[in-house]
Amino acid sequence: MNCPREYGSDQQRRTYINSHMSELHPVMKKLRQLMETHPRGFIMSDPNPIMVLSNMLKLAAVKKCIEVGVFTGYSSLAWALSIPEDGKVVACDISTEFTDIGKPFWKEAGVEHKIDLRIAPAAETLQAMIDGGESGTYDFMFIDADKESYDTYYEQGLQLLRQGGIIAVDNSFWMGRCMKESDTSLPTQAIRQLNAKIKKDPRVTSVMINISDGIFICLKK
Repeated sequence: MNCPREYGSDQQRRTYINSHMSELHPVMKKLRQLMETHPRGFIMSDPNPIMVLSNMLKLAAVKKCIEVGVFTGYSSLAWALSIPEDGKVVACDISTEFTDIGKPFWKEAGVEHKIDLRIAPAAETLQAMIDGGESGTYDFMFIDADKESYDTYYEQGLQLLRQGGIIAVDNSFWMGRCMKESDTSLPTQAIRQLNAKIKKDPRVTSVMINISDGIFICLKK
């Protein structure tokens, strides 16, 4: 027997899913509301994938996180709220222009002490961590930064994560551009190539989640 496969449009599903999600932390909600009128507010991550990953952090008892690409610190705030009191989020960004917007919210939520903001090219920060003997000591990494450097961050992340650690790569759909072979722009090619690499990578068990702009979840073997 063939089952019908009509699940509604992407927008219908997104609206329905978001309307059936637990309430955001009050401070996260305040930061989202602030950014609704900001010219760059559209860059902020959707609440649904952040909630999925936050639950994953709790299920995996994650304590040490790395975030590559902070923007206003919305996701950094989510990770900090999801880990123990003595946990740590190393948050990598190249500018304080947007991180300064989020820092007061970290303080208001009582997690400022958990977030170690490092302003420098992320590849340099991550390499310094590797050189400093921190390989194999982190539990979770979230990548959402310049697309052309995704592969570099992924490789550095695999070094820094422990066995059983998780890398979450955001924008794996890249607004559908990865599925259009005619799109040969550098960001699209970079994500498309990393997607193909991860699928065949024997170092991880991976699954691409059909949520928001796509998230590739990679469990280090």
